[in-house]
Amino acid sequence: MNQEQCQDFLETEVLIVGGGPVGLALAIELGLQGRQCVLVERNDRVGYAPRAKTTNVRTREFLRRWGIADRLAAASPFGIDYPSNVVFATRLAGHELTRFSNAFYCSPARDDRFAEHAQWIPQYKVEEVLRSRAAELPGVSLHFSTHLDDFSQDAEAVNALLSDAVSGRQMRVRAKYLVGADGARSTVRAQLGVKMEGVSPLSHNHNIIFRAPGLALKHRLGPAVMYWLINDEAPATLAPLDNDDRWTFGCARLEDPDADPAVLIKAALGVDIDIEILSRDEWTAHQLIAAQYRRGRVFLAGDACHLHPPYGGHGMNMGIGDSVDLGWKLSAVLCGWGGSRLLDSYEIERRQMHKRVIDEAVANHAYKSRDLIAENIEAQGPIGDSVRSEIAGIISRHKRREFDSLNIVLGGCYVHSPILAMEEPDPENIEISSVYEPSAQPGCRAPHMWLTEGQGPGASLFDHFRKDGFTLLVTSHAAAAAAPQVLKAAQQLDIPLAILTLALPELHDLYQCDFALVRPDQHVAWRGNAAQPACDALERVAGRLPSSAICPAAST
Repeated sequence: MNQEQCQDFLETEVLIVGGGPVGLALAIELGLQGRQCVLVERNDRVGYAPRAKTTNVRTREFLRRWGIADRLAAASPFGIDYPSNVVFATRLAGHELTRFSNAFYCSPARDDRFAEHAQWIPQYKVEEVLRSRAAELPGVSLHFSTHLDDFSQDAEAVNALLSDAVSGRQMRVRAKYLVGADGARSTVRAQLGVKMEGVSPLSHNHNIIFRAPGLALKHRLGPAVMYWLINDEAPATLAPLDNDDRWTFGCARLEDPDADPAVLIKAALGVDIDIEILSRDEWTAHQLIAAQYRRGRVFLAGDACHLHPPYGGHGMNMGIGDSVDLGWKLSAVLCGWGGSRLLDSYEIERRQMHKRVIDEAVANHAYKSRDLIAENIEAQGPIGDSVRSEIAGIISRHKRREFDSLNIVLGGCYVHSPILAMEEPDPENIEISSVYEPSAQPGCRAPHMWLTEGQGPGASLFDHFRKDGFTLLVTSHAAAAAAPQVLKAAQQLDIPLAILTLALPELHDLYQCDFALVRPDQHVAWRGNAAQPACDALERVAGRLPSSAICPAAST
């Protein structure tokens, strides 16, 4: 790169390429921890395509951590009380087969297991909320209509060349680190030469956004976040998108690309109604994961390093989880208290989570609308009733876990990580099911508890965890006297630590220990019943020591 050809020059700590939910989440995480970052997005704004529609409970817990969960709730087109039903029927005006209520745990009713309910909301609304929060942070600089042309790295930094699509000006950026959060067709991944490994394609699909005034009142299935339409003429999925009569319609790739999609939509609905086509796009389902998530000072996050079918609504949420994990680790290293093993742990930990979720999404993908069709499914009388009853049973057996997926969302546990003080024996992968059992085992998301009435600020245990360092949770009066020993050790090591003493028997029972060391991302790093092992674990969990499967005397 020739600096004389560049009109502008910037220095920053982290350059983020990609301004979707993953890039914006990373910018927020860094900005809230006082770090500097530059985010560039090639489009003039975010939210062109209404892709994800499920913001799950874990992502909303992160939004609560950032102070914007209420903003997202307020942005909901239908309100947070809109019933999150998933209805299976032959057609919108046909026979109902079965339904699932409170899909994805969107009900705003208080639940002991998590701090925030899920929310059915189009991705472009999520991006607007994230963008507004990122723009408020003094260390965050957002540049839209800006393209990454090239980058290189040396031992000290990454040098990148950017182009402004509006002015034509070029800008050179020197950053300590670069993160590619630029989606499935990642420019960063391509320039790194990192390959995607796995199976592709799994299926070819077509998505249509349309407007149909009054459609919600033209059927008897009631309000729902998704309708699965099972018939041999036009099998599809249908979902309300926004409160201006906008809907999204998904089906297999059209055999005749020139065919009028309105005809297909009307057939699936079984309703004669005016339809205005707003947009169409084709997409392919993949089962792919990057061979590497990092080369030197350059990292990949979100769809840039993992792709899977959207069944279960995990994609955007898993990418935001990447940003929180990478964000706190980058911040710790940039602050000086985090060791190099923190950055090594990013791929080690997140790859475990990605494989688990990808396997689940692929299993869900095996039962699409067109895979549930049966002869005589729309027949009248006893024959049709019998077929529909049989299909309803198949749906109940094979699709329930897609919509009741709390263990996938909350139950993942990091193992074999260089920054965890693991217990004996080293745990195997937790069985995937729809049953979530909270665990304070190191590597797991910390179990949640409500501390007061209501759901406002301070009511959740998570509200009291330190965001820019570790929290030593003390769960008994007997252990409280030893907690200052851990704080003193952390201060001597310059590791940020807060002591949170909540001598509650039910909390002790939940965590099964007197002490639990909780990371900034709300995962347990260590637990035990004595202060000295906590002191011994500090350098390991801060990424300063080599990997060790066992933390000596961790549970004594």
